[in-house]
Amino acid sequence: MLFPVEAILFDIDGTLVDSTAAVTRTWRTWAGAHGFEAEEILRVCHGRRSEDTVADLLPAAQRAAAVTELEQLELSDLGDVVALPATRSLLTGLPTDRWAAVTSGSRRLMLARLAAAGLPAPEVLVSAEDVARGKPDPEGYRLAARALGHDVRDCLVIEDAPAGIRAGRAAGAHVLAVATSHPATQLSEADAVVTDLTSCRVEQTAVGLTVTTLA
Repeated sequence: MLFPVEAILFDIDGTLVDSTAAVTRTWRTWAGAHGFEAEEILRVCHGRRSEDTVADLLPAAQRAAAVTELEQLELSDLGDVVALPATRSLLTGLPTDRWAAVTSGSRRLMLARLAAAGLPAPEVLVSAEDVARGKPDPEGYRLAARALGHDVRDCLVIEDAPAGIRAGRAAGAHVLAVATSHPATQLSEADAVVTDLTSCRVEQTAVGLTVTTLA
């Protein structure tokens, strides 16, 4: 499939970096310490802000402390966070004004994970604290496109989780899913699904970028 676009808007966890094991350990540790069933949390937390998952579990007065605790657990667990296939070469080959990242994580944590994975930090990074509503709300992707100076309808969102795919579609962007953290059957709302970014080729054009998915 071919996507002629002006810019690419990437998710980070599960799309650019493999942090699934760290995310799972964090939620298991936190759930165990607070008397929650970890498996139930893990079924719904991927692709969402910690604030939004915690809001389903705790009264308002306890949520900020829980989010801080979760972030500290994640910041202390970077040892096996690595770049996903093809991400380093793809990002370093893109003009800095043609890509951004939109994440459900905090800015501090996402910059730490990108650094741990040896990936460049984007000039435009929309993180959990930059939006009033997290994914699947489209706010983050609309903000990123606007910051780059492009219409979100002319952008390609690349995501690994159903919540992020829904956010990209709600924003009006084209959406490509990578089946790195979820089976392809759960990503069918995207315009196209690939195994990972080794299945993509990005070429610069006179007006933007052309992203081609390879069979």
